[in-house]
Amino acid sequence: MAPPTVPPSGPPSDPRPTPLLRPDGSPIRALVVDDEEYLSSLLRMALRHEGWDARTAANGQEALNLVREFGPDVVVLDVMMPGLDGMEVLRRLRAAENDVPVLFLTAKDGVEDRIAGLSAGGDDYVTKPFNLEEVLARLRGMVRRHVGTAAGQDPCLRVGDLVLDEESYEVERAGVPIALTAKEFELLRCLMRNPRRVLSKAQLLDRVWSYDFGGRSSVVELYISYLRKKVDTVGEPMIHTVRGVGYTIRPA
Repeated sequence: MAPPTVPPSGPPSDPRPTPLLRPDGSPIRALVVDDEEYLSSLLRMALRHEGWDARTAANGQEALNLVREFGPDVVVLDVMMPGLDGMEVLRRLRAAENDVPVLFLTAKDGVEDRIAGLSAGGDDYVTKPFNLEEVLARLRGMVRRHVGTAAGQDPCLRVGDLVLDEESYEVERAGVPIALTAKEFELLRCLMRNPRRVLSKAQLLDRVWSYDFGGRSSVVELYISYLRKKVDTVGEPMIHTVRGVGYTIRPA
């Protein structure tokens, strides 16, 4: 499987999402704990693209040490790890009265596993293979609820007269509500978090569908056509194809 394409750092002029900030104005701190280096690196790069200070740990003991040294605002925690597993790491954190919000990331998708993770003090639970945009959105929501953000920060993304609310999952253009499916919403959010930036089909597949999605790029074309029928029919076209490169959104 070819490694996913994560939007690169690029030159300073590249469009970037407006980052969430801590109440003191410093970057949000995130710790990713997973013994699969490929996955932890993927999430670290995506979080750094968000403007966050992201670090990784490969095992439970390293995670506990980094929590004390780094003081993360949010933790992404794999359940199944050698040595100290994710559940034990969380138990030790809560026993030490550390209430840092934790998003479990695991291949175990049974209802009983979800209940066990949440009952142990976890705040959210995502199964592998995961949708990268969904994980990022859940982490942003956790930060807003548990940490707070710098004064005046808005949960809405805006490109021209198009507005997407990441908290209420509502979309409107020029005041007209637009009903989207969950996947259409994730695709539009990905485009709107990168206004004027051309994203390739591979980048959109990786961020919107799944880190190991094995489908064809035609699914991107299909969902872009769905979005155009809903977004571009309200006003002048905003979603554009750059032939041979990918897709971009910009104000009409």
